[in-house]
Amino acid sequence: MRKILLLLCLVISSSLFAQLPRNLLTPTSRIHMYDEYNGSVYMKSRYKESSVIDEKSGTFDAKLKYNVFSDALEYNSKSDLFEVIKSPTVHARIDGDYFYYCDFKNQRNSDRKGYYVLVELSDRYRIYKRFTLKIKDPPVKTGIIDGITEPGSIRMITTYYLEESGIIMELPMNKKEMLATFSDKHDELKAYLKKESIRLKKEEDLIRLVARYNALKSTDATPSQSLLSNRGRNN
Repeated sequence: MRKILLLLCLVISSSLFAQLPRNLLTPTSRIHMYDEYNGSVYMKSRYKESSVIDEKSGTFDAKLKYNVFSDALEYNSKSDLFEVIKSPTVHARIDGDYFYYCDFKNQRNSDRKGYYVLVELSDRYRIYKRFTLKIKDPPVKTGIIDGITEPGSIRMITTYYLEESGIIMELPMNKKEMLATFSDKHDELKAYLKKESIRLKKEEDLIRLVARYNALKSTDATPSQSLLSNRGRNN
């Protein structure tokens, strides 16, 4: 009886999430040009147990890893490499991070398409983070040099964005720049930063500061005013 129950549980759990169908995948090839560099083009080196959510057909099991360089969710099947199709209706969860392919624009109406990880969701705004790479090539050889040439390096950069209605604004990690960005509440936010010992490079503190700014804006005479109004920054 115990074996039957165990088998039944396995059948039920396996039916909750089907395997990733091929119509959600597109063939791709591995990038080798940075193999000798210190660092990686991947967010994490190993494939992780993940879920792919297609709004049209359901949720599927997969092992994925995020390629920051090509901005792709990669999937390996029998030595063949694929990436999840880039669509606003197809999302993925990897290690607790929810990846959304978004067709955002910045405040100057320039396209900012790509994968964004949802950090905070409210009725009025969302906070996302996006990963990019800073790649430093090895020094150019100008002659015969003894010893080992210094390799190139790869470093992942995390940038946070505030989003309203498909428009995004980069959130500075510097307190002075942040106060300039939200200058209409400069004094209140400056006091809040000091009182709460806010560290903007700490994700949860950044979320708290934006929430505080939203609360302050909500007490204005015109509380429907956008959090992104009158911002002319490049993003």
